[in-house]
Amino acid sequence: MADLYKKSACEALGLSSEKFATILKEICEKYLPAEATSSEVSELCASLRVEELALARACAAGHERAWEIFMLRYREKLYDIAAYIAKESSAARELADSLYADLYGTITRDGQRVSKLSSYTGRGSLEGWLRTVMAQEFVNRYRRQRRLVSLDEETEEGVQFAAADPEPVAVGDPRIESATDEVLATLSAEDRFVLASYYLDERTLAEIARALSVHESTISRKLDKMAKSLRKKILAALERRGMSRRQAQEALEVDVRDLRVNIRNRLVQETASTAFPEKKAAPATEGPG
Repeated sequence: MADLYKKSACEALGLSSEKFATILKEICEKYLPAEATSSEVSELCASLRVEELALARACAAGHERAWEIFMLRYREKLYDIAAYIAKESSAARELADSLYADLYGTITRDGQRVSKLSSYTGRGSLEGWLRTVMAQEFVNRYRRQRRLVSLDEETEEGVQFAAADPEPVAVGDPRIESATDEVLATLSAEDRFVLASYYLDERTLAEIARALSVHESTISRKLDKMAKSLRKKILAALERRGMSRRQAQEALEVDVRDLRVNIRNRLVQETASTAFPEKKAAPATEGPG
């Protein structure tokens, strides 16, 4: 806890160690079962982006220094995100400004300021989380505007109704999921076996190496090479789906646990169950979890 508190720079942002501990406890209670072991708690906490988490929560708590840092780091990025989502410049600025108010916490409830940043948990990048919140706000505004326009009013004005425009894409760009699914589907049987064994079934390098009759260092190098190759291929797949290089790179900052790709369905092979007969295959998982 002391190491995480130091790494998070909470003290400089005005967050006490007690408040930081309370935040981590809430996150653990949200994502771990009640009977979670201390090692599971430590693993989850160590995986969090504690610096971004501390900044977001300090902003939510109303610490001006934290908000100054937040604006310096994310103001232009928020306008860029809004411009990409809303397309038209005035609509984009209105969208961004509206989100600023929600992030800063201009509304109070029971004497406490209400800020969207208090829901950020540090599981993914803060920028990726902001992109998701912005997209959802755009969808909400779109739906509210549609409800405010009376069909009778438009008819009286002589509006000619064409086919309804499709609603904006909701939170989570489906291109990320389809690109990931496409790339995983191209893997060889051995590559799928290695990935499933290591990441899904939590086999050790030594266990996988014995199953394939190779040295464990070979498996280690193979995993590292595949990770780099998969990222490169997914970036290319996203660009084929209309994203710019920068947009594709930012898209991959999404928390993978929020993707709706059935990873096990793509990776598990019959050889996996026969190579390790002493253990049952883990149940299929599909996000968000």
